[in-house]
Amino acid sequence: MQTISNQPLYTLRQLVFYFLKLGSIGFGGPVALVGYMHRDLVENRKWISEEEYKQGLALAQLAPGPLAAQLGIYLGFVHYRVLGATLAGLAFVLPSFIMVVLLGIAYKLYGGLPWMQAVFYGVGAAVIGIIVMSSYKLTTKSIGKFNAQSFRSNWLLWLFFIMAAVITIITHKEEVLLFVGAGLLYMFIKAPPKWINTKTANSFILLQIGFWNYEINTLGKIAVFFTKAGAFVFGSGLAIVPFLHAGVVTENNWLTEQQFVDAVAVAMITPGPVVITVGFIGYLVAGFPGAVVAALATFLPCYLLTILPAPYFKKIAGNESIKAFVDGITAAVIGALAGAVIVIATRSIVDYITFLIAAATVFALIYVRKIQEPLIILIAALLGIFIKLFL
Repeated sequence: MQTISNQPLYTLRQLVFYFLKLGSIGFGGPVALVGYMHRDLVENRKWISEEEYKQGLALAQLAPGPLAAQLGIYLGFVHYRVLGATLAGLAFVLPSFIMVVLLGIAYKLYGGLPWMQAVFYGVGAAVIGIIVMSSYKLTTKSIGKFNAQSFRSNWLLWLFFIMAAVITIITHKEEVLLFVGAGLLYMFIKAPPKWINTKTANSFILLQIGFWNYEINTLGKIAVFFTKAGAFVFGSGLAIVPFLHAGVVTENNWLTEQQFVDAVAVAMITPGPVVITVGFIGYLVAGFPGAVVAALATFLPCYLLTILPAPYFKKIAGNESIKAFVDGITAAVIGALAGAVIVIATRSIVDYITFLIAAATVFALIYVRKIQEPLIILIAALLGIFIKLFL
């Protein structure tokens, strides 16, 4: 069992206030947020050791769940166990949840007004550009660069990626069993478990992904759907986009295509984890109860999958079969994200102006290295107002 240090240099109250602050002003997406945690908690305050931080980051990358939120939960667990993990996670998510609910209220009140439509005309196009770049970065980081050497060495992961992308483009939805199947197949090929060679190999039971859906009311459907989505977010909050798009727009018809893009935009302009867009979506679908249920259902899997394996993580992290399983699922999930980008773009890029805004966003993210997504969103909103109201 992993040994957790019992002599913290800080109080639980200090830790909670730190995550409240980070959740309130922490912009830049998951990579930036985990960087802030390292700078503040490891380098400056020395509350967390380098080893503890690296173990938390490894767990956050291996297990499904939004990367930054999971790391925050783990760091809360390091010295204050379940209570620390719970309070750190709540403190990190709560500020951005309140913000998206308030934005949801404003969206419902003023969404039909010309100035609000003009804002999201520009913002929606910029969001497409941001998701394109995020999809590209996730692909190169998790699978490999787009070159012949990577295609040869990781050909099976690229096959999963392409299959998931094509299926998403054709069907406009994501097949969860495809992701699980990709993970199992890659595990059996690359790092088969020891029991695979025993006589009981033919009796194993595949992981079943099912949830009890009573279909009594919308809140029940929201709980089931968002729990499924939260259980398959690997690596980045934006990985949840294809799941949300399929369920919210295509299958349940809770939101229109434009409303969905606007929801992603809201996540971009608020601090904290990108996944908090589920609160905005939940509010649009079923008011404040919908926002609460959607957020709880999305974050509960990541919370449990952080605190349950945390004490045993050294042993888990060294298991090659688990690593291979996660690699296979990740390749398929990122492929689905790439496919979802194409589906959303074909419906959201409505004219040459929105195309130019999306293209300019990609260009800015590539060549203007220090630019942050919230600034891009602000510029796109101002452009939308100017174009729609003054031209």
